[in-house]
Amino acid sequence: MTSESENQNPFDTADPVPERMTARSGLWAGGWRRWAFPGLWLVYLAQTAGGVHEHSTGAAAITGYVIIGVFAGCYLAAIASGWQARMRRFWWLYSATLVLTGVETIFAHADAFVFFVYIAVLTVAAMRQWAVPAIAAMALLTLLAPQLVPGWGHGLDYSGALAIALVGLAMYGFFTVIKSNVQLADARAEVARLAAENERSRIARDLHDLLGHSLTTITVKAGLARRLGERGENARALTEISEVEQLSRRTLGDVRAAVAGHREVTLAGEVATSREVLRAAGINAELPGAVDIVAPELSELFGWVVREGITNVVRHSRGTRVRIKLTRRSVEIADDGRGGAAGAGNGLTGLRERVFAYGGTLTASAGPAGFRLCVEVPVDSVLSSAAPAGPRA
Repeated sequence: MTSESENQNPFDTADPVPERMTARSGLWAGGWRRWAFPGLWLVYLAQTAGGVHEHSTGAAAITGYVIIGVFAGCYLAAIASGWQARMRRFWWLYSATLVLTGVETIFAHADAFVFFVYIAVLTVAAMRQWAVPAIAAMALLTLLAPQLVPGWGHGLDYSGALAIALVGLAMYGFFTVIKSNVQLADARAEVARLAAENERSRIARDLHDLLGHSLTTITVKAGLARRLGERGENARALTEISEVEQLSRRTLGDVRAAVAGHREVTLAGEVATSREVLRAAGINAELPGAVDIVAPELSELFGWVVREGITNVVRHSRGTRVRIKLTRRSVEIADDGRGGAAGAGNGLTGLRERVFAYGGTLTASAGPAGFRLCVEVPVDSVLSSAAPAGPRA
């Protein structure tokens, strides 16, 4: 009952749990529920009332009964104050219950120690390392006082001492369960928050990749169509504009699919698209004739690599030549431009996240000879990866 790691004080204002417990616990949320459940157990104060009836008469008896009522009010108010994290008020009420117990022994003798059962509840709730010594002291006093105080009777009060110890143990379990439930609710809320954050990151990353590539292609093709139109090559210009329209429609569908989490990217499709994009941009391309050399489980990842790499080439490189080289577990994109794509932009950041999810490595370097983007995935990385790196990552 005294371990700080296991028995944190639910009434301690230094502990962040009380406010959450107050807000989430239906039993203690407010109104009559705050008083009803603890109030049910006040029926056992009838034993103290019996002690007053037996040992006091007249004004003394009335005083003893009044003390019982005041004690019950202090006990209920202390519980309510604790759940509201009003600790200064709680400790005043806690002290009052101790004083009332001592005074009540004048009128009820040993039966006044029934109060200790209720004080044990407050003690477990409010104390940490002192809970066991405090409850042990109350149980020991209840056990020995009837034998030591003249006129209180003879023998040891085992039943009263045992009741205090059992109530303390039960309250420890009660508060531990409540704290565990609150922590579980917090954990679930955190998981939900992280899931929502991950989904937002996925959507942002996919929209960047999809729109960045598609809008770059649309811009290049629209510019080509304008130049063709200026030269009077209307037939070719209309062909390019038709492809722009088709690409726009496809991009709209891709955006909707990305938001829904169902976007599929294939390496073959991205290589074919890259050929058209590079042709429209006037960049000579050295592309693989087939992609079946790549491990099937890496097709989607390498498709995203080609998409991002070619988008950067068209946007930033100002080069005249680009080469895509594939092996079973690697892809390399190199151009002869100015290397302007080497910065850590959003596209490369998102791509690194995808590659990392597969356990691979991404190398991006720029130099006088151009820009080089290379992704390699070791043999055992994909097999051990728990989360694929596609849009649903």
